[in-house]
Amino acid sequence: MTRAAFAMAVAAVAAALSGCTKAEEEYSDEPCYFVFDNSVHQDATLASAMSAMSPGVFCHISETERSGATFFEFENNHGLSSEKRANAVDQQRSRRLGRRNGIIVGYGNGDITNPVFYAYDAQCPVCYTGTGLVDRTLDIDSRGVATCGNCHRTYDLNNGGLIRSGGQADDATNKLTRYRASTTGEFGVLAVTN
Repeated sequence: MTRAAFAMAVAAVAAALSGCTKAEEEYSDEPCYFVFDNSVHQDATLASAMSAMSPGVFCHISETERSGATFFEFENNHGLSSEKRANAVDQQRSRRLGRRNGIIVGYGNGDITNPVFYAYDAQCPVCYTGTGLVDRTLDIDSRGVATCGNCHRTYDLNNGGLIRSGGQADDATNKLTRYRASTTGEFGVLAVTN
């Protein structure tokens, strides 16, 4: 993807994300910012979650440092995992992957005729709200269910991150923390913002 095409894709994503609707309250106001150009990195694990043709596939994204280099780690809910080294362009971008270095992205399978692309914080909102601890990373399974190993609550990734078990529907933390997100396709640009 050329620089001009990339700039146009990012501008289109930003324009799509900037519209105001009643859905504004669906999204968190916590800081989160991640842009990843998969046309450059060609990561198949991430691509599996960025395809509208494969709803129900979700990918956990995190960042790590080794020997002075930054790597992005990808793990989807169907057992694929990979990592890509950050290039010079990635290093220049600001990044914040949720509360504690983790987001989950993918298309929900609730409406396969019009799948919704979701981005969630990878931390359990109940444990975070109750304790302020940010070390309660969710596990995701092949059904699109996220589970907290600490409080054992489960959340439906396919349905806006709503709580499935372990809590009340009227709890203040009845769903996962959700961020604005878009993708230009499997091997396109992923943008998660807030």
